[in-house]
Amino acid sequence: MAEHLLLVEQQGDWKPGYPRLPVVTARDYLAGGELAAKRDLRVINLCRSYRYLSLGYYCSLLAEARGHKVIPSVRTIQELSSREIYELATEELNALAQRLLGRRKTTALAPTAYELTICFGQCDVKELQPLARLIFETFRCPILKVEFRLHGSWRIGAIKALPITSIGDDADSPLFTALEGYLSKRWRQPRARLSYRYDLAILHDPAEELPPSDSKALALFVKAGKAQGVNVELIQRKDYGRLAEYDALFIRETTRIGHHTFRFAKKADSEGMVVIDDPESIMRCTNKVYLAELLAAHRIPRPKTLVLRKENLMDAEEQIGYPIVLKIPEGSFSRGVFKAEDHSGLTRIAAKLFKESDLILAQEFLYTPFDWRIGVLGRKPFYACKYLMTRDHWQIVKHELDGRHEEGGFETLAVADVPQAVLKTALRAADLIGDGLYGVDLKETPAGPVVIEVNDNPSLDAGVEDKVLGDQLYARLIGELVERLDRRRIRKA
Repeated sequence: MAEHLLLVEQQGDWKPGYPRLPVVTARDYLAGGELAAKRDLRVINLCRSYRYLSLGYYCSLLAEARGHKVIPSVRTIQELSSREIYELATEELNALAQRLLGRRKTTALAPTAYELTICFGQCDVKELQPLARLIFETFRCPILKVEFRLHGSWRIGAIKALPITSIGDDADSPLFTALEGYLSKRWRQPRARLSYRYDLAILHDPAEELPPSDSKALALFVKAGKAQGVNVELIQRKDYGRLAEYDALFIRETTRIGHHTFRFAKKADSEGMVVIDDPESIMRCTNKVYLAELLAAHRIPRPKTLVLRKENLMDAEEQIGYPIVLKIPEGSFSRGVFKAEDHSGLTRIAAKLFKESDLILAQEFLYTPFDWRIGVLGRKPFYACKYLMTRDHWQIVKHELDGRHEEGGFETLAVADVPQAVLKTALRAADLIGDGLYGVDLKETPAGPVVIEVNDNPSLDAGVEDKVLGDQLYARLIGELVERLDRRRIRKA
């Protein structure tokens, strides 16, 4: 059975009246010797501070290096060090906080802030115990002070690790009851991992309505990774603090600037990881105004397009003519795209869009029964689809006012069966963005193909984009990442 060891910063931090448990100072533990040689050891780090490079930080760091099981782990310390980081993991916690704290009776004098102290997952407020346990499971730290604030709904305002010295001389503190319960439980072992060449994180959101890849496709990426010696793990927004544990990042969540997907891409890029799609590609693709100017500057065929301000709105009427397609700079899956049939429609739709952006896009309306989507990976053709317009509608996705949506059909083709003009134009457009994974949307017109937009994280759904390639689609994507990782390893050698 595993031994337990409690670490304190000063010998006097563990008062004479406290329970008789194996307690040593941080300096004695860091000194090594017999303690360092122990193998089956559970370390409870109760130091006064866990700040970076403090004694408390080094205790957890060396415990992990020695193979000891320790709380808090270095990962937890890092997560708690920055509100920007731990906020990424609080969405589920906030939902539970609202359900539990929202039941409290509210009056004009009711407080808008609430504090909860959690010791090893236990608190002294019975109705909040489920929340305390979930917070501890998310941030495994001995003593936590959590501040909740009411801003429309109850949310976590701050999380702070408390030292053992915060409980004073009270030998009857709930801390010791909670500690005894914690020590009596079996340590939860992390999932065993096989030996892999590389570790790949796939960022996704299970709750996203129209994700770039469905759950079956994600499972196929995992399977393809295993076949090539790559450990593929699905991560979510809350896992931001763990990102540096991986060699590569593949984003399978709809990207936006000023969104956590962009922060993930930036962080991965700054860590020297291989990332698809990279932050530069996200910046270039997500803003349709930028993309329109880029295509125009390089003479890529596109519909007649204008960048509009409030002052020159009527230029669209004069230079394009009705119907006019209006777009907000950022949008995906046909969202933020509207058709103005006449002058009143133009002014009404534009007024709405100008509330979101100082610039909007106007394009001539080109109806075709389908849009081409040419997938491009590493500057080479990857897959090809025809996305059909939804029934009695002019877009491939029809969004209803009640939030529901309807999608048109599709036809997946071999790249060899795509008209050369379509393929050539798609590759020219994708080359302007970079060497990542892109989906180039085009329409065929009597004058030739025109580019509608370039997507930085195109759909890869099971049974749709993989209809021709099958499992090879997933294998090729993983293979591209492996090639990039191999090249990076050679450069470092």
